Amino acid sequence: MKSQRPVTKRLLHLLGAGIVCLLFAVAMLAQDTTKTQTTTGAGSKKFQVERGEVVYVSGNDLVVKMENGEIRSVTVPDSARATVDGKELSVHDLKPGMKLQRTIVTTATPRTVTTVRTISGKVWQVSPPNTVILTLPDNTNKQYRIPKDQKFTIDGQELTAFELKKGMNVSATVLTAVPETVVAEQRKVTGSAPPPPPTPPMQGALLIEAPAPARVPTSAAAAPAPTAAAPEPPPARLPKTGGALPLIGLVGLLCSGLSLGMRMLRRR
Repeated sequence: MKSQRPVTKRLLHLLGAGIVCLLFAVAMLAQDTTKTQTTTGAGSKKFQVERGEVVYVSGNDLVVKMENGEIRSVTVPDSARATVDGKELSVHDLKPGMKLQRTIVTTATPRTVTTVRTISGKVWQVSPPNTVILTLPDNTNKQYRIPKDQKFTIDGQELTAFELKKGMNVSATVLTAVPETVVAEQRKVTGSAPPPPPTPPMQGALLIEAPAPARVPTSAAAAPAPTAAAPEPPPARLPKTGGALPLIGLVGLLCSGLSLGMRMLRRR
């Protein structure tokens, strides 16, 4: 039993030292805290409008002629949509002749990410009054800028940067401000179908085209149609005012002329 007592005491001492180191490490970590805050400013928008006419569509391949005459060939995903005459169409619904307009809205929003961190470290090197290099608990050295007229509280005393010495334990609040710009882009495609061809203006008289007569089959058209015999003309009839008296007078006149001619021949 006596031989076990020194071993037990040693174990207790080692355990106590480990607990002290653990508590010291927890205290050091507790002093190293970080808080991040983001401040967003007013954003700016940029509008870009592109217009073109669909020339060719095959599957997901789309060829568009732009306003400036440029020919663009693009591959459009199935999920893309274009609002044409109020209807949402995919690339498979587009037709040659459709007018498309793509509006691109780019929004740039400035923001500042501010990180406030509480650290503890030892002075490694100081260049008063501007900078100090501290050794952090992870045994890395980092340089920090000292603001004007800044003082350090060490062992209850306020010291300037000129009074810092290597090896002094320093607790400080580190402020990190990182400006950045968040850019977001939104695209919208609209369009319209080609209009129907216009009606030509009216010139001269208005005519309505008559339907074409039915075509006669070739076999029937080749055979001549039978013709009916022409009827005999009816006998001519004299008018009611005509009679035999004029004819008798004409015969008498001819007889008188003949008689006169015979007399003249006898006298000679």
